[in-house]
Amino acid sequence: MRSWSFCLLLGTIAMGSIASPAWAQFSPRTELVRCGAESCLEISGYRDDPATIISLNGQDMKAEGGNKWRIVLPVEAVRQMSAPRARSLDVSLRNPETNRITSATTRLPIGLLGDITSLASIEVSIS
Repeated sequence: MRSWSFCLLLGTIAMGSIASPAWAQFSPRTELVRCGAESCLEISGYRDDPATIISLNGQDMKAEGGNKWRIVLPVEAVRQMSAPRARSLDVSLRNPETNRITSATTRLPIGLLGDITSLASIEVSIS
């Protein structure tokens, strides 16, 4: 029984060493930020090579930074590139030399692309 556990442990360690360290670091994040008078979405993450091309929902983007990158987009631009009421954003890194693509999905802030209902008035009564 011990030898079986030991083999399982070795197999787990071997699989962990095969997994790309870049994948462990490639976990893009989103945050709602202010940019002037409007709200923007900041998408940030890590890439092994600053020459790596970053795509959001299939559209290539220009990122600020080197290995640690960020992209800031107005919420309206995110709305135009996403499905209605989307809850996530597909982020891809493409190595320009090998064309190898690494992809991840990152969650959008809750309600970011939800419907906006304009109210003409609201009535509150206290009984």
